[in-house]
Amino acid sequence: MSLATYTEMLGPRVRPGLEEKMDFQYKDLQSCSMVIRKVTEQDEGCYQCLFYIYPLGALIGRTCLRLSGEDMLWIVSCSATGRPAPTVTLTAPQQNLSLSLYNTTRVSNSNGTVTVTTTALLSASSSTQVGCSVSVLSAAPRELLLTVPGPSHTSDHGEKLFQRLTFID
Repeated sequence: MSLATYTEMLGPRVRPGLEEKMDFQYKDLQSCSMVIRKVTEQDEGCYQCLFYIYPLGALIGRTCLRLSGEDMLWIVSCSATGRPAPTVTLTAPQQNLSLSLYNTTRVSNSNGTVTVTTTALLSASSSTQVGCSVSVLSAAPRELLLTVPGPSHTSDHGEKLFQRLTFID
């Protein structure tokens, strides 16, 4: 069964019903490639790419798609306002968990305080805890742990969702 075809005369054609899911990235006979969007477990398998070249016959390429992991990606952020500017730290206290792609922003407010927001990406395959620690020079650190639920949330299309978890002090 053909999912899509490309000919010089007719151009790119995607099988009816798959137009939202598949598209040609490059539409040239010398450099042709496709994109499959919103990949789900049902898309796993091997795909053949057939190039019919007259008079040589067919060139056949094969690629296989395998999905791995059940992790959900969470955007976790912690925000605090104070004077002087607070130090905001995110932690994943459980083993085998890590936060990545840290980003910290500072906003000076008109009343002399500073709002500091630290954001990170958490990959979690099950329910886990994330900690937020806020400290300023003049006071003891304050810490808060929140539970991030496991990967039970997917969209109607089977996409893994980026969830947002925010701590606000």
